Amino acid sequence: MIKRNFLTGLLVLIPLMLTVWVLATLINFLDQTILLLPETLRPSYLIGTPVIGFGVFMTFFIILITGFIANNFFGKKLILLYENLLNRLPFVKSIYGGIKQVSDTLLSSSGNAFTKAVLIEFPMTGTYSFAFITGEPDEEINKKLNGKFVNVYVPTTPNPTSGYTLIVPKNKVIELDISVDQVLKYVISMGVVPVGKKLKKISK
Repeated sequence: MIKRNFLTGLLVLIPLMLTVWVLATLINFLDQTILLLPETLRPSYLIGTPVIGFGVFMTFFIILITGFIANNFFGKKLILLYENLLNRLPFVKSIYGGIKQVSDTLLSSSGNAFTKAVLIEFPMTGTYSFAFITGEPDEEINKKLNGKFVNVYVPTTPNPTSGYTLIVPKNKVIELDISVDQVLKYVISMGVVPVGKKLKKISK
């Protein structure tokens, strides 16, 4: 009886405590944006005590203003100017260019990354892993390959942000009638959380 109650308590408290810890860590990190303000404009100076979460609202405001500026004519010209400047710096160019390409793919409303969950045979024939379609190989790679291929990202357990990027034949990909979120929950939970069962093969 004691063991059962103890395990039940763990099942209730662990997700709650981890959620609180993640949120607290995120808020604490975002609160560092307050350091961008002059000391006389910080809450600790104006009211005599720090305001937890003020940095979250400040970060949201900065992102919103940046987006507003970037969406008008002069903002686009300004972005083009500093991007041209960064592209002339050898080391900075490779870092900024790579990060921008990934962020544009993931966050753009027209992007198709991580919009479809699939199954592929990995790491060996007869065993399957969840993967996310991230696009198609470029023309240079397609010239070297026979048939139709897709780029997929295979997340690892329990940290889905680490994984493998593979180029897989399209006819070897099994499409899933489940969401990306369901697959992520399955991967993070090490297979404990079930996912959908409807599968169908992608045609050539």
